[in-house]
Amino acid sequence: MSKSEKTKAFIIATVAPIFNKNGYAAMSLSKITEATGLTKGAIYGHFENKESLAIEAFRFSVRRVLKDLNKEIEKGKTPLDKLFKIASFYKKYYAYNKQFGGCPILNIGVDANNHNSSIANMVKSYNQRILDQFEILLDNGKKSNEIKKTIDSMLYAKRFFYMIEGAIYMSYIMNDEHYTIDASVFMEQIIKQELIQ
Repeated sequence: MSKSEKTKAFIIATVAPIFNKNGYAAMSLSKITEATGLTKGAIYGHFENKESLAIEAFRFSVRRVLKDLNKEIEKGKTPLDKLFKIASFYKKYYAYNKQFGGCPILNIGVDANNHNSSIANMVKSYNQRILDQFEILLDNGKKSNEIKKTIDSMLYAKRFFYMIEGAIYMSYIMNDEHYTIDASVFMEQIIKQELIQ
């Protein structure tokens, strides 16, 4: 990496949790310069405007979560095992994401929906990609005869995703990890009771 690329990466990694925690509207250039120790000129030398920095910060935050989630999923040997790995990942999600200011999909999605349509559209795109991956995993489970053929894969993908995101919301609002833990346990129960062949 060149010096310029390293500086840009440093800015993104530094401000990503701040954007995530405070939201787009509350994130001023002075907060960005204070956090990074760089001048306004240095910031704008790497980013066209606050929005372009916010987009890169959101991508950074979501990619971090998805990379770690995928690492956990890959430990599973079968599609069904991979579903259980997702539930397992979210049991620890509250503590995992607290240091980064919470769940970026939830935080930035709600904030951007009220303030910035281009970031909101990007959040929707990531949400759809996650739903699609859930659906593929469930379809693969049907193909391997682990999951009932009659299951509507996208319906269950949506149920798992909104159950998880709702639990994340409650955990952070109530400052109580038991919401995400319970949602994970409930997801495991649904897999066992409703999906398994």
